[in-house]
Amino acid sequence: MLRDKKDLVRNYIASIPFDWRLYRQDIRGSIAHVKMLSKQGIIADSDAKTIIDGLSSIRQEIEQGKLQFRTELEDIHMNIEARLFEKVGDVAGKLHTARSRNDQVVLDLRLFLKEETLKTINEIALLQCSLVELAEANKLVIMPGYTHLQQAQPILLAHHFLAYFDMFQRDKERFHHSLKHTDVLPLGSGALAGVSYPIDRQFIAQELGFSQVSTNSIDAVSDRDFVVEYQAAAALIMMHLSRLAEEIVLWSSAEFGFIEIDASYTTGSSIMPQKKNPDVAELARGKTGRVYGNLIAILTTMKALPLAYNRDMQEDKEGLFDTVGTVYSSLKIFAGMVKTIKVNVKRIHDAMKRDYILATDLADYLVKKGLPFREAHNVMRKLSECAIISDRNFREISLDEYHSFSPLFDQDVYDITLESSVAARNIAGGTSPQQVEAALTRARKLLENKCGK
Repeated sequence: MLRDKKDLVRNYIASIPFDWRLYRQDIRGSIAHVKMLSKQGIIADSDAKTIIDGLSSIRQEIEQGKLQFRTELEDIHMNIEARLFEKVGDVAGKLHTARSRNDQVVLDLRLFLKEETLKTINEIALLQCSLVELAEANKLVIMPGYTHLQQAQPILLAHHFLAYFDMFQRDKERFHHSLKHTDVLPLGSGALAGVSYPIDRQFIAQELGFSQVSTNSIDAVSDRDFVVEYQAAAALIMMHLSRLAEEIVLWSSAEFGFIEIDASYTTGSSIMPQKKNPDVAELARGKTGRVYGNLIAILTTMKALPLAYNRDMQEDKEGLFDTVGTVYSSLKIFAGMVKTIKVNVKRIHDAMKRDYILATDLADYLVKKGLPFREAHNVMRKLSECAIISDRNFREISLDEYHSFSPLFDQDVYDITLESSVAARNIAGGTSPQQVEAALTRARKLLENKCGK
């Protein structure tokens, strides 16, 4: 029974089942630390070489699948150190000089997240490339813009796609911001109070590529803000992907039929052979909830912890690893899926056969003739009701009928078209062809030649 309890506790506190993936960062950090100890004369050069050779050999063993991780050693740090003792003997004990597991753990996590944040940023750029390509191919296609999922005003399809480009640009900026706060060296903080050896933290920072060194040892070992920031940025980008996914699901349905996505991003039905289910897009919506959950989990873990380190912080990794993998795979698959989108221009045009979507343009027409907007709005509300009840387009209404609603209507009212509507929105951020072309130029500049790589 006692053995069972010990096994239960051992398995409960062990993090090796998930933190093994930090082995590269752990070994890299240890090698930099040993180099510094040697440089500072804290350990002999020969001992440093022995340790570094041993660590390099352990990395090879792990990558070749030859090292069996042991749960009783709890985590990746102790597993590597134990193996180092087996390989080089007692000199391995010098590795942990001037270092605690507290600053070692957070070092590994920061190294990991720095790498993954850069990968995330790159994948966002590739998705943006796909959106720009799709917008370029459809930059003169007019579609209905929606509010409340009801047709509102004509817009260019490219303008719609570029709205997502801007969302993802903000996401990129958020990840760059979180990267700045991740790029801080904690090693040298010890357990919480710093270390009593004459170490050179700037040397380690340069070896590991950190631009900053932490300024408070207590904060350094207890800070997980950088994890929260990544998770928050990840939650936002998954929200944006989920919105895009929702429109892909809607637009590829028989009811809309605006787009078709490649069969490789859909699945069939077990009993209905005609089906092309947009499962990839649907799963992105579902996975968004997981990423939200991981953000709430780390916030909840950290919300009441006293300074400095507490074992609760071990819970910072599983959710983070899950989020990193989910965001990366989602971005990668969306970049590919967006490239396959085929636009059904005829179906989009047919959706606007009834030109009630031009009601705002007709109201603006009256305003330009001198009518206050609220009065113009009221005129068009009544005119729209008349057209809908009589099942006619605005173009099918005679000029005499127009005059019954307002004497300001003239023959030029028939010049208002879908094309004139989008062309009229020629202001910064608008949907006119000129503004969309400018937006595409800006987007290509922001991508800095990343497309096509």
